[in-house]
Amino acid sequence: MSEIVSFPSAREFDPAALASVDQAYGESRPLPSEAYVSPNYFDAERARMWSHNWICLTAGSYVPNAGDTIPLDLAGVPLFAMRGRDGEIRVFHNACPHRGMKLVSERGNAGALLTCPYHNWAFGLGGELRQTPHIAGTGKHECEGFDKLKFRIKEVASAVWFDQVFVNLSGDAGSFEDFIRPVAQRWSMFDASLIRHGGSDSILTFDLDCNWKLAIENFCEAYHLPMVHPALNTYSKLEDHYNIEEEGHFSGQGTLVYDPARDGAPLPKFPNLPPEWDKRAEYLALYPNVMLGIHADHFYAVRVLPDGPDRAHETFDIYYVGDETTGASFGNVRANVRETWREVFLEDVGVVEGMQAGRASPGFDGGVFTPVLEGPSHCFHRWNARAMM
Repeated sequence: MSEIVSFPSAREFDPAALASVDQAYGESRPLPSEAYVSPNYFDAERARMWSHNWICLTAGSYVPNAGDTIPLDLAGVPLFAMRGRDGEIRVFHNACPHRGMKLVSERGNAGALLTCPYHNWAFGLGGELRQTPHIAGTGKHECEGFDKLKFRIKEVASAVWFDQVFVNLSGDAGSFEDFIRPVAQRWSMFDASLIRHGGSDSILTFDLDCNWKLAIENFCEAYHLPMVHPALNTYSKLEDHYNIEEEGHFSGQGTLVYDPARDGAPLPKFPNLPPEWDKRAEYLALYPNVMLGIHADHFYAVRVLPDGPDRAHETFDIYYVGDETTGASFGNVRANVRETWREVFLEDVGVVEGMQAGRASPGFDGGVFTPVLEGPSHCFHRWNARAMM
């Protein structure tokens, strides 16, 4: 059972500055510089946005077996994920209900019971308190009147979609089904049960010296493609892209010229796709913090998590279709796909870090959106402004 736990509140911000963001495209201003550099604004995001929305936090493939655990961090709140005996993944606060000791410090397997390293209180894989060594004195492991049911590890509302584990810290974000429905319907022709994580050679990580929002809004638009990604632009040009905007949910871009053969031997494809998906690919930022890419032959998810107002961390997982794609025979193809995306995302690092550096200037007041190509980024700004208001 998940419990409502929120971040502490932070001071209010000028509503006029945020209201100017929540205007029609062409009339709106971008988020002010304060939203990217201010510790107070970051604290307000913790209180309002990271707490009260569905946040993508890890991948189910990281905890494949019963008892597998992984420590997590949500904007400074310690959590962990654990797969139960029933196969379900649950997310908990990473604090023993006895004295607050951190329960999971590194990825591993708890075995039959998760044991606190401080006093060896032990918990079942569903978070229930099972053992209380010496609770009533030496050798006395039970205590009259002590109700173990009241001292479960506090669970956080969680759900899994396309192997991505989402959490809602406050428990008041509404149903996950309502949250995920718009993107699930858009991509309903892709059978999520067929995706397989490519393994350790299909994970990329990037540490960014920038506010987390810059990574998201940069991903949303194709406007920067000719300037920042010249190699990609040789075969997937700006004019081959289209904007995607689903107000209040996600935004991004699509391409009509995806070429599966570029990365080597053909990969298995999702079955029964409409013909237009032979060459189409879409890239969506699902608000607030996960960037998704779908293709006929692979899928990826990039989770962006903040480390204060001016640092962020990206974890990039690549998935393929069917069991055979995870074997040695596809190793070279997986390596090619990984390197393709590594090069593209590395090209973005200097851009997002450069925008962060520029926001230290008192001469920059938030900028402007161009009238045609930055609608997806504006859509994300509007969502963020509403979440903060």
